[in-house]
Amino acid sequence: LTTPIDEPTVNRFGDIEEIWNVASQSHVDRSITEPGPFIQNNVALMTNMLDLARKLPNLKLFLQMSTDEVYGPAPEGYDHVEWDTIKPSNPYSASKAAQEAICFSYWRTYGLPIVITNTMNIIGEMQDYEKFVPMTISKLSSGQPMTVHVSPEGIAGSRFYLHARNLADAWLFISNNGGFIQQYPEYDVPQRFHIVGEREVRNDQMVEMIADILGVDAEIEPVNFHQSRPGHDLRYALDGTKLAHAGWVPPVPLDESLEKTVMWTIMHKEWLL
Repeated sequence: LTTPIDEPTVNRFGDIEEIWNVASQSHVDRSITEPGPFIQNNVALMTNMLDLARKLPNLKLFLQMSTDEVYGPAPEGYDHVEWDTIKPSNPYSASKAAQEAICFSYWRTYGLPIVITNTMNIIGEMQDYEKFVPMTISKLSSGQPMTVHVSPEGIAGSRFYLHARNLADAWLFISNNGGFIQQYPEYDVPQRFHIVGEREVRNDQMVEMIADILGVDAEIEPVNFHQSRPGHDLRYALDGTKLAHAGWVPPVPLDESLEKTVMWTIMHKEWLL
């Protein structure tokens, strides 16, 4: 994705009507350790995918996966709505904000049918160990404490966890409805939807939920996020009203999907460290 796509490659795919762009480097800690290559990768892959898109005469939809993190932290009691001010806090979220800006420019310059979705922390089977849920499964199942970032007052951060099945279902819903591109002709921005989990869960609560499924004690090691992770946002929250009003209903409840994820992972220990 970081190598420009040539004409033979374009022709090899045939008549493309939709592009779903999911790929990006996404680990915040690695973006903090090596921000330059991280940002360059995400910007290059975005540019190359959009350059491919503008060469396709019958393209009807370009779905871009973005993140809640482009908005920065959400104040207590407030959920970000579509097209709130972009305020990324770390190199990862800055690279995703840059991808959105590039999408916007290709929408404006070339008329590409861009639709951006912002979503929160994804969970699911076969997720990389560097992510919170599989790391928690691995540590608790081996008797180790799980680190949870907290405020100086000891309050844990929170997220709206979303299973990958629900995210996929939302994208299919958007695709099957033509991206809703023509429903909002008065907008002077590309179409954007927030895909949100069913409820807000504190990270220490998520550790406890996983511990209950495993049948072990939830040993938690609280760490002041100001000291341990520069650019960390304690709370993320998105308003999912727009997509819900369009008719999308997430098919898999959080408790059910979390239990399936935990039990699958325990049965496939090659996904744990």
